Amino acid sequence: MSKGKAGCLEGPCKSRLGGALFVGTEVVTCGMRLRVPGSAPGWIEDETRVSDCAGRVVLIQDCVETSGAFLLHHLMKRTLSRESSEIVVFVAFAHPFYHYDRILKKLGCNLVTLSQKGRFIFFDMRKLDCLDEVGGGRTKSGLVELFHKIHKAAEVIASPETKKSCITIMIDDLSLVEVAAQGSSSYVLDFLRYCRTLTTEVGCTLILLNHEDIYSNSEESTLNLELEYLADIVMKAKPLATGLAADVHGQLTVLNKRSINEHGKIKKRIQNFQFKVKENSVDYFYSGSRT
Repeated sequence: MSKGKAGCLEGPCKSRLGGALFVGTEVVTCGMRLRVPGSAPGWIEDETRVSDCAGRVVLIQDCVETSGAFLLHHLMKRTLSRESSEIVVFVAFAHPFYHYDRILKKLGCNLVTLSQKGRFIFFDMRKLDCLDEVGGGRTKSGLVELFHKIHKAAEVIASPETKKSCITIMIDDLSLVEVAAQGSSSYVLDFLRYCRTLTTEVGCTLILLNHEDIYSNSEESTLNLELEYLADIVMKAKPLATGLAADVHGQLTVLNKRSINEHGKIKKRIQNFQFKVKENSVDYFYSGSRT
């Protein structure tokens, strides 16, 4: 079974059934393969190809009990696969390069090699000076400078001379962007709105990881709502409502705001899965199929 140009699998058992491509007992959503026992449920109907996230904003929301970092890692793996020519621009606030290199090696990707080939561009914000200065004006200018760095990288990649097709921009921790902005959520939102313009300007994908439950007061809750408003796809990783289970690590809710129904109309669609994170893979399955 091989991978097609749009990031979809090709093979004799493939069929498109709704929230994603359905291949035998697998659902492919946003480039990830969701292993599902049995046949596809009836609520999976025809809609736009979620495996093709070009020009979209994908927001990953997690909490203290259930980290959503595995989604970021596996989306990175799918984007950097050998069959793909896509380039990742990774903006790291939480961890250094070697942290992601170690994790991605377990998933079959060598970030050092990919960096040398120009397919992985890493901005280590813990080492850059543009956000270290204190003061509202300087903080805002620091975020503007960061955007200019991202914008310049995207323009170079998207230029006709390089002949590179798709760009994915990833930010690993929005809460630390807010810390770098001296707690100003308005600066963070302005920065993200600028980044969002790149989805239409150069057709890139923007993937963001945010810790939803760290916000308690009304102002910070508003930031969460604004983030969900900016996103085209929202993926929420949460603990099981029924408590701990040996073979289930949590539940995943995927909200696709740009789903297209059988009548060709755009509508929102919500899909729910459970998951188990392994050392070099993740299993996704329907609720109740494991204990």
